[in-house]
Amino acid sequence: MTRDGLRAALEERYDVYVAEDAAAATALLEKDNFAVLLTDLRLPGDDGLKLIKRAKSLARPPVCILMTAYGSEDVAVDAMKQGADDYISKGRLEIPELEMRIARAARSQSLEAENVQLRKQLDTRFGVENLIGESPAMKEVLEAVQQVAPTRATVLLLGESGTGKEMVARAIHQLSPRAKAQLVTVHPAGLPASLLESELFGHEKGAFTGAHERRIGRIEQAQGGTLFMDEIGEIDATVQVKLLRFLGERTFERVGSGRTLSSDVRLIAATNKDLAAMVKAGAFREDLYFRLRVVELKLPPLRDRRGDIPLLAQAFLREFATENNKPVRDFTAEALEAMMKHAWPGNVRELRTAMEHAVVFCRGNTIAPADLPASVREPAASDLPVLARDEITLKEAERQLLIRALKDCGGNRTHAARRMGISRRTLHRKLHEYHLVGF
Repeated sequence: MTRDGLRAALEERYDVYVAEDAAAATALLEKDNFAVLLTDLRLPGDDGLKLIKRAKSLARPPVCILMTAYGSEDVAVDAMKQGADDYISKGRLEIPELEMRIARAARSQSLEAENVQLRKQLDTRFGVENLIGESPAMKEVLEAVQQVAPTRATVLLLGESGTGKEMVARAIHQLSPRAKAQLVTVHPAGLPASLLESELFGHEKGAFTGAHERRIGRIEQAQGGTLFMDEIGEIDATVQVKLLRFLGERTFERVGSGRTLSSDVRLIAATNKDLAAMVKAGAFREDLYFRLRVVELKLPPLRDRRGDIPLLAQAFLREFATENNKPVRDFTAEALEAMMKHAWPGNVRELRTAMEHAVVFCRGNTIAPADLPASVREPAASDLPVLARDEITLKEAERQLLIRALKDCGGNRTHAARRMGISRRTLHRKLHEYHLVGF
């Protein structure tokens, strides 16, 4: 099918631009932002693969679909390894199939743009370090945050200690219509039931020994905003009953009062416990459990998103270097390797602490293994199986750092080099080493 034929078939649903050769297509791509690039492999001038590489180097690259001759699937697969997102055989080209591919590509492009905007919003509002990441698991979390934030739904965050549950709760609040009101946090762990009840619902003067004045509880404080309850699995049966009633009716009484009050509060709860198992064991109310898990988000442990370690470490390094007024800008290969081998039982929280330690003890501008905490630079035997199961190598980690820096800097190599704390010459050498010259 000809260019004009494709345009006629597609322009009822899309704004379609055609170009007679690679040069004209490049001019269009550089002039405006496009969601999808559909190109033949063979073009006048440069071939389609070079055009795709150029498109992918733009600040906002389109999704690229390659059209190939019938029987050249091997060429198409190789092209996808070099940057193409999808391919379709011209010998089997049917408009409904092509429209489906384009629609899918457009949705993918839209979602990626929304995720980029989300990251910008999060970073601008409160520096959400733990949401940095290119791993599929973290992308799922970002997408879920985006979907959940504008709603009123109660959210249950599940994850090990240190995975960033409170930071995700803050992200949901800050991106919601409740952002102008308060996010109020309560940590039930370690509080007796009577004190926790008072913390949540408040109390009247004289309600119990030591209640010398009326106290407004966290639920009232969060009016119009969000209440974040960390370690929800720690609350006892009495408080569970009262919390269940509040979630059902949005009403409550202060301790020592018969007056019924109401509060417009969104609840976000978090736990590192297996609530389903607690329900089976009779340690947690089943009805409350189902009230809490309207939306359930699972935060991955750092060992399951090992490829994000360099990105997180770099972000923490910049934070603590600025905070301590130190010229630390990068890691040695050995230090990065030690971090990649470590199991990180304390997850993102442990990594953040380790980076603060490293910046404090670093005497130059590059963190070496000696600057890291002993627990990181001297991996335990339990770390080794984790590394053996992980496919992320040291070189891949550095490659991801380069890609992230270039993406964040819109492809500007000078800015990317400055961001990474290396010279432009070093950046250029690394781009050649990792086959990213056309990025």
